[in-house]
Amino acid sequence: MAGLRKQTKYNIAETNIAMLGSDLEKKVREAAAATEPAWKNAGKDVGLEIWRIEKFNVKAWPKDSYGTFYKGDSYIILNTFKKAGENALKYDVHFWLGDETTQDEAGTAAYKTVELDDFLGGAPIEHREVQDVESALFLSYFKTPIIILEGGIESGFRHVKPEEYQPRLLHIKGRKKIHVTQVPLSRDSLNSGDCFILDLGTLLFSWIGKDAGVMEKAKATQVAEAIESDRKGKARAQTLSENDNEEKFWAPLGGKGPIKSASEAPDLEASHGPKKLVHVSDASGTFTFDEVATGSFKRDQLNTNDAYIVDNGEEVFAWVGKGASEGEQRQAINFATRYLMENKLPEWTPVTRVLEGREGGAFGKSFTK
Repeated sequence: MAGLRKQTKYNIAETNIAMLGSDLEKKVREAAAATEPAWKNAGKDVGLEIWRIEKFNVKAWPKDSYGTFYKGDSYIILNTFKKAGENALKYDVHFWLGDETTQDEAGTAAYKTVELDDFLGGAPIEHREVQDVESALFLSYFKTPIIILEGGIESGFRHVKPEEYQPRLLHIKGRKKIHVTQVPLSRDSLNSGDCFILDLGTLLFSWIGKDAGVMEKAKATQVAEAIESDRKGKARAQTLSENDNEEKFWAPLGGKGPIKSASEAPDLEASHGPKKLVHVSDASGTFTFDEVATGSFKRDQLNTNDAYIVDNGEEVFAWVGKGASEGEQRQAINFATRYLMENKLPEWTPVTRVLEGREGGAFGKSFTK
């Protein structure tokens, strides 16, 4: 990920809650989970549930806003599903951190994710997601690309009528994973390699950079159509090429002028390095890492009595065997974050805790058959 600069207002490494693993501590957590009002009906039915952290509290996110997140917030997302031919409910629980969320909200999201895991009997697979570098699994929950907007709970989120919208510029970027993120309302935000939507409330402009990819072009159209539909006929979309002179598009951006090249845009999908299988141990009282293999490795190299880092170059899995120590089981997200820090890898890399016997499809794809 050379050359990528990502800024957050919180310390990602401090958003993971250390679990001591004692019987007393476990009972205290389970009792707290049982009394959290937000979890009353959580995970009872197949489907997606989202909550936002609001000043240490867990509040249900409106269903008509699913797929829209705010940079200043932290969220918990629970996906409940059944595997084909099975009746048992399965769970993936994610906590999502916006770039401008507070340290308190980020920490609360991490803690409450563990609490929800406890409420569901330890059955979920846990994931940590960071804005702009979400996992493919997380993005797959939404029919259209997620939209990340400025502001959050501190700035007072509210629905407004299309004609009352303040102009905003949305950046559509990605190859395998498309992101839609609000960026500063300025010509300087544009680049030839991506697509953008200028949202004027009742008028939408899809601006297509001359070097934009096929997927980005398609998603720009899809997002514009979704916004049109959401506004129930009160908005009209128009597509522009990079060289169009439409005054209504350029005026809110400060006027037409030079545009950045595609090479000047950061690549959030670049691999952070080769695939690795790393053995994890807390036998010495602290977590230690011993590399087992680089480049390629097989599933049968995992030992049920141990814990491992499975790093596929884009996402990190903390795999915990059934016979692993209590500390390794409870602190999987923590030791995965420690692995990123010690290897000077991007701390915002997607991290997933995987328990033996509950592995998902993305985990299996990391191995050589």
